[in-house]
Amino acid sequence: MFYKNGSKLNKKSIISVFPYCAICKWDLSAIVNQGWVKKVVFASPKPTLYPVKLLRYWFMYNLLKDEQSRLGRPLRICEIGVDQGQMLRFTQDTGFREFSSWAAVDCRIQSQLQESGYSKKIEVDVDSQNFFLEDEYDVIIVLHILEHLFEPEELVTRLSDALAPGGILIGGFPVTPKWFAAFWQKRIRLTASKYGHVSVFSPQRVKKMAKNSKLNLDFLAGAFFLRKSGSFLENFKGWLHLNLLWGALFPSLGGEIYWQMSK
Repeated sequence: MFYKNGSKLNKKSIISVFPYCAICKWDLSAIVNQGWVKKVVFASPKPTLYPVKLLRYWFMYNLLKDEQSRLGRPLRICEIGVDQGQMLRFTQDTGFREFSSWAAVDCRIQSQLQESGYSKKIEVDVDSQNFFLEDEYDVIIVLHILEHLFEPEELVTRLSDALAPGGILIGGFPVTPKWFAAFWQKRIRLTASKYGHVSVFSPQRVKKMAKNSKLNLDFLAGAFFLRKSGSFLENFKGWLHLNLLWGALFPSLGGEIYWQMSK
């Protein structure tokens, strides 16, 4: 039994206070057999078993699994910004197919997605004021997309309207300490290319974004202390666990942060 400020914590509150308690129970072996995703993500083949860069899909995969277990039925999923379909393929290659639908939303639906298995493909600019989702979803994924928007909070608010009662919004992006975030955002906007990074996030901004969208922030954790793709260290689970522990303890210094908000 856990308490905070005198009140009982539910399961979701516990993982927000002690994120590593949840993380250390998630199976890292899901990263190993991701040959197709590794080929897409890396410009040249990487022989490592546990590339840190694949943690972005691993976090989303485990949050999906936990939500499906909580609901006890297949999920209705919508993914914003699908690129070549890496997130869906990651889950498929682990054997997880507990979803009744998986909609793809992107500003450009690539030809590679035609045989990907998405139930619906929507080509639209999500940064447009006219964008909204017609259907209702159990899970909406915004993985490495919000940092490309000038007004990411507006999109989160619109997406919250498309969540089923109790539904979750999950995502992640690079992280910057609060004291440096405002300066760095101004700096990158001066030189940002089309579709480049234009918004900078601290853990505090994520918490405020959830509150302003009337969502509960259930989970937030950093991903790594050091990401050196191709290093021999990436062949050992212990290396990933050390990085994940650092990210859980110091999320603003965790390289990237991943989070879950619920309606």
